[in-house]
Amino acid sequence: MTEEPGHKLSMDELNRDSVEEFKQKQKTPIVLVLDNVRSLNNVGSAFRTGDAFAVEKIYLCGITGTPPNKEINKTALGATDSVDWDHAAETPHLLEKLKAEGFKILAVEQVSNSISLKAFQPEKGQKYALVFGNEVFGVEENALALADTVLEIPQFGTKHSLNISVALGIVVWDLVSKMID
Repeated sequence: MTEEPGHKLSMDELNRDSVEEFKQKQKTPIVLVLDNVRSLNNVGSAFRTGDAFAVEKIYLCGITGTPPNKEINKTALGATDSVDWDHAAETPHLLEKLKAEGFKILAVEQVSNSISLKAFQPEKGQKYALVFGNEVFGVEENALALADTVLEIPQFGTKHSLNISVALGIVVWDLVSKMID
């Protein structure tokens, strides 16, 4: 005998925090750094993922678009109200500041000395800044040079990259799941 699937949960049954409650709650020790991301839909997606996993903040660097913006809102679905964010003109300067504040910098990129995301184990109590790059050029070289670790998502197909919103979701979920285990 097979079990019937459960019913789809209503918004009330999901018991989500209000924006005010979310702002007050303890966050995961992660900030997201978007390095010259062109697509406003990808920016909105980063906000939505940031909300889902309660990241501390999102930094929008260089040419990365900022709220308020209709295209960002299309995918953020209100997460620009719940997730704190700031703009930085240059990614390397921001990364130096974050390092001084005790963050370890984790760039997500394909380089010769990268570490597989699967093998990476976050340190208890450590704060992390995850750097995601431009859709065509990736993380800029001078930002990569400041990374403590470069993570790579194992891939098995013919393409050499994932959309930034997909990569961001994979990496944030992986780190958060390892942090709460």
